[in-house]
Amino acid sequence: MSDSDKTPEKHASDPYADLIKPSDKSIAEDAIPAATVILLRDSTDGIETLMLRKNKDIRFGGMWVFPGGRIDAGDYPESGDKTEAARRAAARETHEEAGIHTDPNDFIWFSHWTPPPIGQKRFTTWFFAARVPEHKEIIIDGGEIHEHQWMKPLDAIERHAARTLDFVPPTWVTLHYLSNYTSVDELLGVFTSRPPKIYETHLGKTEDGERVAIWQGDAGYEAWDAKIEGERHRITMAKSGFIFENSFEEY
Repeated sequence: MSDSDKTPEKHASDPYADLIKPSDKSIAEDAIPAATVILLRDSTDGIETLMLRKNKDIRFGGMWVFPGGRIDAGDYPESGDKTEAARRAAARETHEEAGIHTDPNDFIWFSHWTPPPIGQKRFTTWFFAARVPEHKEIIIDGGEIHEHQWMKPLDAIERHAARTLDFVPPTWVTLHYLSNYTSVDELLGVFTSRPPKIYETHLGKTEDGERVAIWQGDAGYEAWDAKIEGERHRITMAKSGFIFENSFEEY
């Protein structure tokens, strides 16, 4: 067996099913539009963000997520604007999942994530950020959501490494960048000053067969080949833990 054929056990937070090659015409449906909002507050030790744990018996069961979900038909304005629909969906889902009323006009769109073509239902997701008053009461629905916590981004990443929390690569990358800022004002100011970052995930494998999520700017992005040397913008989803590399940009 060659190195490229090795298939180590998947990391528990690897959400991707078997890859369907980009040229494969058997993909049954386009990615479903969805939206999420990173709710933020200041604490004495820095930024905290609200995270929710999904019911273990549903899709992404047991995973920790930001509030959000599918964009429904009723979320679209008369103009059909997708970003406005995403704002409304994120606000609606935040109320349904966490009992918080938010104003979608306050949301700052800072990234957009699309998974690779895979043989399962997939979602193309707008990521927004917004401040939440420090003493806002959280009321989870007890159905789709079974637990909530305000978390410091770096603490969440460390718990992921220790295998006490599970979340997928887009969540990991978002938390990683949130951890670079010390206040909500600073973070939202940065998000406001630049266009949203667009992530269309490609998949590859290392020489050891470990799966890699690859993004624009990585040397192996266009070829879907994690073994190509050069710039890095990726997460290696090694069984031992996520390894994030970004020589492509500063956040």
